[in-house]
Amino acid sequence: MATTQATRYITVEGRDIGLDPEGFVVDLTTWTPAVAEALAAEEGRELTPEHWEVLEVLRAFYARYENAPAMRPLVKAVGQALGPDKGRSLHLMRLFPDSPAKVGARLAGLPKPTNCL
Repeated sequence: MATTQATRYITVEGRDIGLDPEGFVVDLTTWTPAVAEALAAEEGRELTPEHWEVLEVLRAFYARYENAPAMRPLVKAVGQALGPDKGRSLHLMRLFPDSPAKVGARLAGLPKPTNCL
């Protein structure tokens, strides 16, 4: 479940989007692709079509299971949706260095995955 307390805000398309201390969207219904772009820009990232493929897999996973996947389930879900070449840890690490599950979930407007530091 997402944190209910916003500690800061970003303004996207004239709307203030509340973020928790780690930068996760507080109200999941406020997420839009423009919010993802703004969050990525804050981190110095530019979202490519490959990033968007993974973000769509993350959002579909959340819609189905009501949970953001940790790394292993994310790799499996990406592999099932996008094929074995993209369903690899190395591919996800290239797209989302540091922690693909955590960074991907944050950009996809989802809560922090369980078991992610």
